[in-house]
Amino acid sequence: MYNDRLNQLVEMALVDGALTDKEKQILLKNAETMGIDLDEFEMVLEAKLYEKHLESAGEKKQSSASNSDKFGDVKKCPACGAILQSFITSCPSCNHEFSGIDASASIEKLFKMLNEAEDLRKEDAHTTNIFEAVGSFYSKTFSEMLGPDKVDKKKMEIISNFPIPTTKNDILEFLALAIPKAKPIGNFFTKSNTENRQHNEFAKVWRTKCEQIIIKAKFSMKDDEHALEEIMYYAREIGIK
Repeated sequence: MYNDRLNQLVEMALVDGALTDKEKQILLKNAETMGIDLDEFEMVLEAKLYEKHLESAGEKKQSSASNSDKFGDVKKCPACGAILQSFITSCPSCNHEFSGIDASASIEKLFKMLNEAEDLRKEDAHTTNIFEAVGSFYSKTFSEMLGPDKVDKKKMEIISNFPIPTTKNDILEFLALAIPKAKPIGNFFTKSNTENRQHNEFAKVWRTKCEQIIIKAKFSMKDDEHALEEIMYYAREIGIK
């Protein structure tokens, strides 16, 4: 509907299913610069945000506790009771830091889903054996031509669609585990070798997820100098400014 830059900003702002005041201001400023009607643009944003909520409705557990500080369910500050916006790591009223009761829960859930997808590969063992029987040379050639198999595609989809963590501990732990996976291995001549090819195919997906998290974290941790330094360190590791 809009130009590529504005569409990309909208997608990044809404990737976690929430729109902060800061993100909205940035989007409106860009839209205004492009001469877009702001009332119309706000209506489009609301519609896209509603679509995101519908997409994630079946994946997220609804909690009845209004003051829970668990992953994905922070509504009120447990220290002072202030109403909170989504995706912030400390209370703006009392500076209480949300460490997350279920630290690492998001990471564990992601790897559990990836392991479950990997188990599906056993169902394709017969097909794999057929390819192996053709010979290692042809098997390698077919693999390179066809690209990721259906199991790898499923795992890539899981990584791409996985919700962005919302607590500082989870964000930093996610990046610590994901950054090595987001770095390509091998040089110009060896990156497509059998031992490197699968890693590098996944590296693109992990890098995109890390970029989404880093962009969000820059907003949520802008007042936490130490955490922001860690975030920027991870960003530099994979060439993100």
